Amino acid sequence: MKWVTRKNANVDRIACPWLIRRFIDPDAEFLYVPAQEVSAVAERDGAVPYDVGGVELGHVDGRCSFESIILKYGLKDAALDRLALIVHGADVSGDLGITPEAAGLKAVAHGFAIVHGEDDHRKIALESPLYDALYAWCQHQAGRGRPPAA
Repeated sequence: MKWVTRKNANVDRIACPWLIRRFIDPDAEFLYVPAQEVSAVAERDGAVPYDVGGVELGHVDGRCSFESIILKYGLKDAALDRLALIVHGADVSGDLGITPEAAGLKAVAHGFAIVHGEDDHRKIALESPLYDALYAWCQHQAGRGRPPAA
């Protein structure tokens, strides 16, 4: 399945592809286009729009796009809920203090944006292991994961 959002990704536009590939569609293809082209590309290519205004999988009712995807696809996982809180805080400026990890994720995501500019596919490739590690930490915090190595 194809998914489409606007170019120059930051937190949600990288966290969402990780979530989608990890829990919904491991073969997902992501398209990054100028914001004004998202609707046309979604219609033309049969792609699912996310993290843009006015779409179901965007910022809706106080949720960030990551949380909207979790809700839409009925993902039930305590560790994923904890990760969603971190992503929310990192993505929604007014909620940065919602969890201490949010500020760190925001800083790292912005650092990747500074280093890699508009190369959103490169950022997905490089940041996915970060989200794997953060999810593993969330699993450990939720009491489901392996304890850290000594």
